[in-house]
Amino acid sequence: MEKIAVIYWSGTGNTEMMAKYVAEGAKAAGAEADVFDVSNFSQEKLSEYGRYALGCPAMGAEELEDSEFQPFYDAVKPSLAGKKVALFGSYGWGGGEWMNPWKADAEAAGLVLVAEPLAIENTPDDAGKASCQELGKTLATA
Repeated sequence: MEKIAVIYWSGTGNTEMMAKYVAEGAKAAGAEADVFDVSNFSQEKLSEYGRYALGCPAMGAEELEDSEFQPFYDAVKPSLAGKKVALFGSYGWGGGEWMNPWKADAEAAGLVLVAEPLAIENTPDDAGKASCQELGKTLATA
């Protein structure tokens, strides 16, 4: 089973919580999964992993966080073409609309999304936790 890197950016801690739950789900499915804040993951580490979960909350006008996560994502996107990837993040308003252009961008870049991206409003409740864990399981077994 390929190792999974769960890479996220979080402002309030909600997306960080989601990242940990995604990793829990992957591990429950038998995968090795490591969780990284985007500032602690370098492009050079990509080759150590075969699958990736990318997490970023909605920011500003329903977009990815633009000082750390967006530059990271833009830099690694070509290397992730053909790789199995899951997208996730939290939002506070806007209905999770930022996920639609992110999904379209990822697909256009050739990322193989293993499931519909997961967007959770605010802090994940028990159902949100279960959804994150299921996303991790899907990424591990897809």
